[in-house]
Amino acid sequence: MSERSARITAIVVGAGAGGVATAARLAKAGFHVTVFEKNSFTGGRCSLLHHGGYVSTNQRFDQGPSLLLLPRLFHETFEDLGTSLKVEGVRLMKCEPNYNIWFDDGESFELSTDVARMKLEVEKWEGKDGFERYLGFLQEAHRHYEISVAQVLKKNFTWLLSMARPSFLRHLFPLHPFESIYSRASKYFWTERLRRVFTFGSMYMGMSPFDAPGTYSLLQYTELAEGIWYPAGGFHSVIAALVKIGERLGVCYRLSTSVASVKLDDSDRRATGVTLEDGETLYADVVIINADLVYAYNNLLPESSYARSLEKRSSSCSSISFYWAMDRRIPELTTHNIFLAEHYRESFDDIFKQQLIPTEPSFYVNVPSRIDPTAAPEGKDSIVVLVPVGHLLDDRQGIGRKGLVVENKQDWEAMVSKARQTVFSTIEARTGAQDLQGALVKEIVNTPQSWKDVFNLDKGSILGLSHSFFNVLSFRPKTKHASIDRLHFVGASAHPGTGVPIVLAGAKITSEQVLECFGMSKPWAEEKAGRGKAKEIDRVHALPVFSNVHIAALVLLLMLVTFVYRSGALISI
Repeated sequence: MSERSARITAIVVGAGAGGVATAARLAKAGFHVTVFEKNSFTGGRCSLLHHGGYVSTNQRFDQGPSLLLLPRLFHETFEDLGTSLKVEGVRLMKCEPNYNIWFDDGESFELSTDVARMKLEVEKWEGKDGFERYLGFLQEAHRHYEISVAQVLKKNFTWLLSMARPSFLRHLFPLHPFESIYSRASKYFWTERLRRVFTFGSMYMGMSPFDAPGTYSLLQYTELAEGIWYPAGGFHSVIAALVKIGERLGVCYRLSTSVASVKLDDSDRRATGVTLEDGETLYADVVIINADLVYAYNNLLPESSYARSLEKRSSSCSSISFYWAMDRRIPELTTHNIFLAEHYRESFDDIFKQQLIPTEPSFYVNVPSRIDPTAAPEGKDSIVVLVPVGHLLDDRQGIGRKGLVVENKQDWEAMVSKARQTVFSTIEARTGAQDLQGALVKEIVNTPQSWKDVFNLDKGSILGLSHSFFNVLSFRPKTKHASIDRLHFVGASAHPGTGVPIVLAGAKITSEQVLECFGMSKPWAEEKAGRGKAKEIDRVHALPVFSNVHIAALVLLLMLVTFVYRSGALISI
């Protein structure tokens, strides 16, 4: 570590996934890092709830994410920090099947990484040709996945012309960003049932499958090709491990400490630290904001036209989330369950166009105790239900300084009651489970308002800004402030986007940008360079474009053409 790097100080505002990963990376590079978090726990939405509150009791719930996707991005984060998930005590358990999907007509579909099981499921509805089309869908989704990881998740888009990079531009149309997931799936699946099975995943991006770019079929791909995983002890175990790594490297965490504003120099052109709500001012060489980006621009920084424009951008949906402690097991439910609305498109329109709960919602049910027995006492279940709903609308419900005023206020109390009864009746009708309400002994609820209050989420949008085409890549808020030096961003609404693995990729991008600003090298790149070359047996050998058979066929074809030509010439003579 150089003497200069030892003196560089960084402040991170927010201890969400992006904040703790960035803090650990900068600490590894030699920075002295302090993280400020308004809540008494780390992880942000990626935190744990317990029966009775944020204290350890017998039944545990993941407050936000409950399935681990794109595992290689998690492994890469830990490897870059000189360790591994295994070394840090994080044990990943594979969920099999991925999901049980329940339809209104009583039928169900089992999604799995097992090709033999998928062949049976797909052919049941679309015959032998249907499975061949399924493989075609996987091939396209594979391209979306690999191109996106290499050209989007591992690249920064610092200005508009970043999208004109030849390495990216040549892949733009193969990513199908101008078609929806639903329209792309419809080319491969010819029944409405399977079109729904392979498009509901857009809910992970907080978008309707009729609006989400076709690129995001990469989510279905990673589930089907790499599997769905669950960290033993809950998803927060991943965050806790990153916190522990950071602390070993010298990161200081100050929990239950709210930041009131980012402190700027006299010219308002450079970040110099933060001012806490109690009035204390702390200085640093660089500030990284992991708080909700729209909230930060409108509450932690001076007013600006750009900050106001962010409030007007399309946002992801919110959710009514139930956390149920049950006094018995509900065997009809697997680890991950999806209940799809009969009126599929209309249910998404209610969410994204009316900002309400659909008359008949699609929803997700997670039973962590099914795969991890520590989530509930023996013979009991912990259940998490996520019902996607519209985000907050009016100023009183928290969209910022100048909220959109609507005539009819969203009645969340009534919506919660409606959602609860709908979930109970739907699960019982479709799975055969009985008297769920009678088995419920404790309930915790999150609504758009509580998401906003606890985590400062603009409009209560649980996944940040939308991922429509003009809200991603060069159009998405940048990882560095345009006019304030030494001020950077990481998190769901910054590039590259939302979701824990995507945010971890963003933490690497932001950290490397900070290091570049200080003229420092990337320690993880140096370590990888020193790991040596692959063995000869593992070296990739490019096959010739033409095999000997092809060459022989071409020679014969040329001989035949020559013979025909000469024969024609002789006849003409």
